Amino acid sequence: MKEVTVKYKSSKTLEALKELGKYLGFSISEKADSKRKEGFHINGVTMIPGDESIDISELHEVFTGKGLNATQLRSSGWQRKR
Repeated sequence: MKEVTVKYKSSKTLEALKELGKYLGFSISEKADSKRKEGFHINGVTMIPGDESIDISELHEVFTGKGLNATQLRSSGWQRKR
């Protein structure tokens, strides 16, 4: 049996494909985005998704009042060789 991967944005698209599959004789197998679960590689380093359930409220007092912003952190923390 041949397989096709279809990426879609709207849940209405999935419902339409399910209805169409009833008439044309194909089946729908739903899978979560495997790249997100497994991670991916950038320059040999495995990038994994963060855990959304972690409470980061304790970090608030570490960074409050330090006068830091995202631009300063990027320029000092991720200096690239040119």
